[in-house]
Amino acid sequence: MRTIDLAYVGRGLHEELAAYIADQQDYYAEEGVHVALRDGCTWDVERLRRCAIIGLGRALLSRLTDGTPWVALSVNTQRPLFWFLARPGLTSLADLAGRRLAVHAPHTPPGAFARIVLRKAGLDPDRDVKTIVRSPGDYGMDLRRLNDGSIDAAYVGSTMAPEAVAAEHGWNVLAWVGDHFRIPTVGVAVDPTCIRPDDPAVQAVVRAHRRALQVIHDDPDTTVRHMRTFLGGQTAEEARAHYETFIAPYFTTDGQADLADCDKAITALAAEAGVPAGVTAAEFCHTADTTA
Repeated sequence: MRTIDLAYVGRGLHEELAAYIADQQDYYAEEGVHVALRDGCTWDVERLRRCAIIGLGRALLSRLTDGTPWVALSVNTQRPLFWFLARPGLTSLADLAGRRLAVHAPHTPPGAFARIVLRKAGLDPDRDVKTIVRSPGDYGMDLRRLNDGSIDAAYVGSTMAPEAVAAEHGWNVLAWVGDHFRIPTVGVAVDPTCIRPDDPAVQAVVRAHRRALQVIHDDPDTTVRHMRTFLGGQTAEEARAHYETFIAPYFTTDGQADLADCDKAITALAAEAGVPAGVTAAEFCHTADTTA
């Protein structure tokens, strides 16, 4: 059996769902590959490039900023699963002017996405909002700070169902990033200088993930059951509502990318990072079905 290291670079449904389903449903084994899932959240690019990775947002930002020639071989979604969650009294992104927002660092993909969305809402993230940078995934502390009033809003990811959390606490969801910015964010990517895209182990992983994407669309009960592993604080009904609103409509069925949306995202991400848009969507997304 072939072997490969597959690294995730974030936590939550957004990053992990397809890989988790592929593992739990034994698709990796059936495709003839042993996958070692690695926690690459804090790894630098030199260590990551020796693995296949799930985080396409990080891969694309890395390609733009440091020239690592990552290519995406399968795309799970182009709707980033991040939300702006706020205390009562704030009902729109414009209301964040002068407010305290807990958010990812600007140089990280989620942080860059947040800044792009804030700019679209007419806010300068460096001048109009009092940003409090915290570690990615530290959303439990965000909820505590929202409760005690030490922050006004938080930019949170998919370790929770934000709409259910907001309803429980009487808070508001100001915006979902996926409504405002589309970019290939999760799937399978490799650096071809380290791992060939046509490597049989890589192609087996891609096939397994595309089978998982079919489960997400064709088998809601199984998908929601797996989702509850990540959404332990939510009920089955809340998990299903989250699936029906944010997962089923926006995860791909075949791992393919919308190149027009990706080109727009590259332009916006490069502008936010202050670097040239030195790659096209066609150069980054190598998602043609070569897995049969």
